[in-house]
Amino acid sequence: MNSSTHVIRSIRSDEWPQVKELRLDALRDPVAHLAFLETYEDAVTKSDGFWQDRAAGAAVDATTRQQIVAVGEDGVWAGSVTVLVEEAGVRDAFGEVPERTQAHVVGVYVRPEFRGSEAGVTRGLFDAALAWSWEAGLDRVRLFVHEKNGRAEAFYRKAGFLPTGQTAPMPGDTGELELEFAIDRGDPRA
Repeated sequence: MNSSTHVIRSIRSDEWPQVKELRLDALRDPVAHLAFLETYEDAVTKSDGFWQDRAAGAAVDATTRQQIVAVGEDGVWAGSVTVLVEEAGVRDAFGEVPERTQAHVVGVYVRPEFRGSEAGVTRGLFDAALAWSWEAGLDRVRLFVHEKNGRAEAFYRKAGFLPTGQTAPMPGDTGELELEFAIDRGDPRA
């Protein structure tokens, strides 16, 4: 899949250095505290083995997790999303037990210089994440957005995701919430 200037594709397991670099950049973003449950300080201390395992588990041939990137003509990774498969009846990351198998989009990050660009990087990443989910036979894709992350929420709505009314508390007993958004296969917005 291509946006106007980027190739949108799944990562390869040998690309762990790029996976690490992009994640660390994401965790330095000014709104990282609203978008990620991990801190830069924790991630930067992780071993190369951790990053190698992370890339291998989300590479092109993985069936339960897929990291999709937008790669520019110069080889720079402009952004990424990861899709997790949540199995029906199995406790998810929020402690809930989904009634049906579904996809869960996490780790959304686009470098600032590519946000809102004519290149369509963010939209290309989401189109690829949905396509992967539908090809995997999943009928629903969900994501969570921090209640104060209006920029991300606006994009998710534009991409066809709608609020479900479900919420999850932010870790650490902060009193803040994550809002669930979802889209179903066959929905005209999908």
